[in-house]
Amino acid sequence: MDDRREDASIRTDRPNAAAADASLPTVREVLALPEVVDGLPEIVVGGAALDARVRWVHVSDSAGVARLLNGGELLLSTGSGWPADPAALRAFIADLVAAGLSGLVLELGTHYRYLPAVVGEAAREHDLALATLHREVKFVAVTEAVHNRIISEQTAALRARDEVRERFTALALRGAPADYVVHQLAQTLGAPVVLENLAHEVIAVDMPPSLEEELLTGWEYRSRSAHRDPGDWLVVPVEARGTRWGHLLLLPGPPHPAGRRGVLEQGAIALALGRIADGDSDEWARLGRRRLVDALLAGRFAGAGAAAARLEAAGLPVTGARLYGLVLSGAPISSEAVDAAARGLRGRALTGSAPAGVPAPAAAVLLSLPVGVEFDDRTARAFARAAAGDGADRTVLSVGASASGLDEALASLQEAIDLAAGGGWREARGLRVRRGDDRPLVRLLTALRDDHRLLDHGERMLSPLIDYDLARDGDLLDVLGAMLAHPGNRTAAASASHLSRSVFYQRIALIEDLLGTDLDDGETQAALHVALLVRRAARR
Repeated sequence: MDDRREDASIRTDRPNAAAADASLPTVREVLALPEVVDGLPEIVVGGAALDARVRWVHVSDSAGVARLLNGGELLLSTGSGWPADPAALRAFIADLVAAGLSGLVLELGTHYRYLPAVVGEAAREHDLALATLHREVKFVAVTEAVHNRIISEQTAALRARDEVRERFTALALRGAPADYVVHQLAQTLGAPVVLENLAHEVIAVDMPPSLEEELLTGWEYRSRSAHRDPGDWLVVPVEARGTRWGHLLLLPGPPHPAGRRGVLEQGAIALALGRIADGDSDEWARLGRRRLVDALLAGRFAGAGAAAARLEAAGLPVTGARLYGLVLSGAPISSEAVDAAARGLRGRALTGSAPAGVPAPAAAVLLSLPVGVEFDDRTARAFARAAAGDGADRTVLSVGASASGLDEALASLQEAIDLAAGGGWREARGLRVRRGDDRPLVRLLTALRDDHRLLDHGERMLSPLIDYDLARDGDLLDVLGAMLAHPGNRTAAASASHLSRSVFYQRIALIEDLLGTDLDDGETQAALHVALLVRRAARR
């Protein structure tokens, strides 16, 4: 058998890669390669030691090999140059461990017929992975197999890093919103991702709905703990030009060829570039909170507990607070002004888009106030003036019932939307505050909105007008709504319909013909009013 002593002139140079790189094979995986299995390997020291990463394979019989190691190597040897003295042999193993060796494979038969007991004892003492080979193998074949795998995986990692960098650079150049960048991060990494501001309020989150309640409940405490001791979480700042806006948090998940931290950092760069492009505005909070409210209105949440946790994580107190659903309409509304107005009442607010059925400009708002803070008409007017600013004289504030808990809050918000969509009073000048108590029929129908009997009533009453409008792009439903909103004042109804009086009267006559009824009859008006309110509610 040929001598396996190391020749310095043919020693292979090694890449300077991190020993903990997840793309590197473990000792366990190397021992499972066919080139090693042919040597009938016997694991002497295994367990967790076999999970050490192998950065490179080194072949040497030299007693001074430890000084040639950089750490992370797997040493293949016949032991022919090892010390004969047991104490020196024990010190030799200790030197290998101190040099950062990942594992030792000793081929028996050339120099040792059996593994020296002191080698096994020292390896177990230092938890060094140790295996013996009972059949001769070509060490060059083993090194080629391992090195090919390392190089191919490192090449794949480089390609993955380039692909990730290109993807998130493209997102930044396209001006992708923050929540979409977070979504792409979660999809790429296969794990939940959270973007939060410096106050530990959730701006955007992408995770399975089944995890939302568990992970987002008590988010501020959980986040602050992760900043102090990340554990198996990753925390990356979003910052540029010396300004930090928030953090990305990545929860446990599978490894990624580009490295989980590397991917998260590319997402952070894309978000930072977006903030710079937005002129350092608070677009994050505005976008994230608007979409949160819109999702609640559309029913896009797994359960009340998960939705409440999401609201709390976004900075809106739900537990132990009084909640109000609001709609501000008639003038442009900014989420910053709404939140500032809420803070003036020692509360918080989340602002959504204009609800369906409420003409823009309008915004749906969830308002949270401390228990004991009354949202009476005087307070509501002050809130609306602060939120609407210069447009206050054109603003209508629709206020749902006071609520406790998410389910009641959503009902309150829906009541406010029904009030805002009711029409008639929108043409009045000056700041107006409307409540459910002002329109008891709207409140009743909001509570019964999903009753199939009401839906059937609306369809039967209005189907001739619906068919007519759809076939001729008509406006009979709008005309009927204006008339019912101004009972006994058809001049005001015609004005609200933006029609001349003569044309308005023609439309009324046509409606009466199609429905076969007298619109001056009070009971008929009430039935049609209910039908219109039900239709508007159903279409939202």
